[in-house]
Amino acid sequence: MSRKVVAIGGRRLSLSNLEKELYPSYGFTKAHVLAYYRRIAPFILPHLQDRALTLKRYPEGVEDAFFFEKRCPSHHPAWAKTAELRREDGERMTVCLVNDLETLIWVANLASLELHVPLARAGSPETPDAMVFDLDPGDEADILDCARVALILRDLLSRLRLASFVKTSGQKGLHVYVPLNCPETTFEDTKTFSKAVAVILQKNYPDLVTARMAKDYRKAKIFINWSQNDAKATMICVYSLRAREKPYVSFPLEWRELERLAGLGDPERLQVIHAEAVRRAEEKGDLFREVLVKKQRLPHL
Repeated sequence: MSRKVVAIGGRRLSLSNLEKELYPSYGFTKAHVLAYYRRIAPFILPHLQDRALTLKRYPEGVEDAFFFEKRCPSHHPAWAKTAELRREDGERMTVCLVNDLETLIWVANLASLELHVPLARAGSPETPDAMVFDLDPGDEADILDCARVALILRDLLSRLRLASFVKTSGQKGLHVYVPLNCPETTFEDTKTFSKAVAVILQKNYPDLVTARMAKDYRKAKIFINWSQNDAKATMICVYSLRAREKPYVSFPLEWRELERLAGLGDPERLQVIHAEAVRRAEEKGDLFREVLVKKQRLPHL
């Protein structure tokens, strides 16, 4: 096993297998993964801050087996920040907090290509900072159909005086986030509200939208997965890589950009690859920063 020791943030990290191809069909190595996360760090770290990380590890690359790790690995560096959370069964669990560049690089070196985090911070695990609408295309539907639903959703939320922000999932769907950042908001509030909105859209757009989880209802439709608004659920973090044939990224879009790309009718145009993600983030800044700070209250439907 080849190793290289580097200094990051005053810490010494031993990086391994840098030449291993984690995206074999694309020729993207672990060194490339680490370089991506180092460049995107200023943009992703605020969204990982103080959130319990679920690692999704691909030790042999995206074409091989993976495993999830909710507990922080026991061999984590002493300097890596952690938090104690209580599981449903009452047992306590130590989780990783990725609050700095050195921890981000350590996690990436474990071949955790995807970084999944809850909608709440570890210090207030029952208080979501945002509500999410996870738009998931069924068979015979695609990301262009998701874009149609996202734009309908944006307009509905706007009429309710709620600002919303959209990102690609990095896979086939889109995620619409509604920042809240109010300490009195609960997951029960966000789940009830998001389900009600999903049911309203299902009623008004029956050929396009379903709020039902069963796969039978999803053919040629977009499933609005309101159940993600739950303390137990995690979402792919904005700017995280995805484990696909190419290193695509879950990336934020401006609404007018989504309108333009959807109008082109090419689903590939709605996928953002690693190099484009870095270039666009460095040019435009963090299009998702408002999700972290904007305060909004949910109206009663």
